[in-house]
Amino acid sequence: MATVQFGAETSKRGEFVRQKNRFTDRITADGSSGWQAEPGRYRLVVSLACPWAHRALIVRGLLGLEDAISLAVVDPVRDERGWRFTLDDGDRDPVLGIGFLSEAYLKTDPSFEGRFTVPSIVDVESGRVVTNDYPRITLDFSTQWRAFHKPGAPDLYPEHLRAEIDEVIEPIFHNVNNGVYRCGFASSQEAYEDAYDALFAELDRLSARLENQRYLVGDQLTEADIRLFTTLVRFDAVYHGHFKCNRNKLTEMPVLWAYARDLFQTPGFGETVDFDHIKRHYYYTHDAINPTRIVPKGPVTDWTEPHGRG
Repeated sequence: MATVQFGAETSKRGEFVRQKNRFTDRITADGSSGWQAEPGRYRLVVSLACPWAHRALIVRGLLGLEDAISLAVVDPVRDERGWRFTLDDGDRDPVLGIGFLSEAYLKTDPSFEGRFTVPSIVDVESGRVVTNDYPRITLDFSTQWRAFHKPGAPDLYPEHLRAEIDEVIEPIFHNVNNGVYRCGFASSQEAYEDAYDALFAELDRLSARLENQRYLVGDQLTEADIRLFTTLVRFDAVYHGHFKCNRNKLTEMPVLWAYARDLFQTPGFGETVDFDHIKRHYYYTHDAINPTRIVPKGPVTDWTEPHGRG
C-alpha cells in the first residue's frame, strides 16, 4: 500500500478528498450572525505558503482592511502539531498568546481531530476560531466589511456580476485550485490521471476565455481572478514538479503566463508572494511525497517581464 500524505482524506480509490471546513460562522455587518464586523476584534491567521490563505491576504490588502483586521503569519514548515508561530518572538503569537494554531482550534472544539488549516479568523478576546471557511472569508471581506474599506477600494464581488463570478469559480475550485492537490495527493494512477486531465482541460478553457479579455469576468478585477492567481503563482515552483502537474509549465502557456504576470504586477499582488515560504512548505512538509526534504533552488522566472495585456 502506497504511503499517502493525508490518509484520513484519501478515498479507497486513491483520490484526495479535502476535509470540510469545521468553523463556518460568518462575521456580518449587522452582527446578526453573532459576530459583528468591528475593527480590532479579529485576527486573520495565514501562511504565506498556502494558496487559500493567500486569497484572504490579497483581498484584505486591496480593500484596505489592514487596520481593521490584524494579521498573524505562521512558519511555512508545519509539523505534526500543525501551524506554528515560530516567526514571532518567543515562538508565540503576540496578540493571541499561543504557540500553535491548534490551540485556538481545540479551545473552540476540544473534540476536533482534523487538520488545523489556514486561513482562520480568531476572535481576539475569547481566543476562539470564528471561521476557517476560506471561500466565504474573502466574499465577506468584500460585502460585510464595506464600512471599513479604504476610499476607492475595488468592488471584487459586484452584485451585477455575482452569478457569473460564482459560475466561473466553481470549476476553477474543483479542477484547478483543488485539482493540483488531487494530482499531488493521489495514491493511485487512476485517481492521479483523472485529476491531471481535469486540471489541464480547465486550464485550456481558461486560456481560451482569457485570450480576448483581460480578466475572467467583465472588464474588471474580481474575486475570480484572485482565486485563480494564487494557484497560478505556485504552479511552476511547486505544482508542476512536486505535484506532477507536468503537461506544461505556466511559462509554457502563453495566455495564462501573461495573465498571471499582469496580476503579479498589479499593486496588492506581487508583494504578497513569498516563493521561499511556498517552496519550503511544500517540499519540506510533504514528506510522503518528498522524503528527502530537499528544497529545489529553481525555477528562475521573471515575473516582472512585460505582460502586454490591458
